[in-house]
Amino acid sequence: MASSLICGETHSRVSSVLNRDVKQYGKKYLFDRNEETCWNSDQGECQWVCLEFPQSVKVSELKVQFQGGFSAKTCRLDGCPKDGAFTEISHFYPEDDNSLQISLSLTVQHRTKI
Repeated sequence: MASSLICGETHSRVSSVLNRDVKQYGKKYLFDRNEETCWNSDQGECQWVCLEFPQSVKVSELKVQFQGGFSAKTCRLDGCPKDGAFTEISHFYPEDDNSLQISLSLTVQHRTKI
């Protein structure tokens, strides 16, 4: 069983927060493991989440969960070594429902940002 790479030293950034209401929809809700909360972006193309890990990581799978009716149609996973340029790793196409989805299984080594 894979364990989460998210830890207290993982830094995250997001493209936007719905109506700038970080109290209700901020990035802190991305990884809180509470199904009653969520990060909610503004509408529009190209919403993103950026994670910077405290050390190099090896990604073996990516799990995502959307609110039904608010799913992205196409997602892209990019990665880079520290201070390097982002490169595309994979595309995935999530289901538009509330289920926890394993969007891709892969092996990526020496990535510090995703």
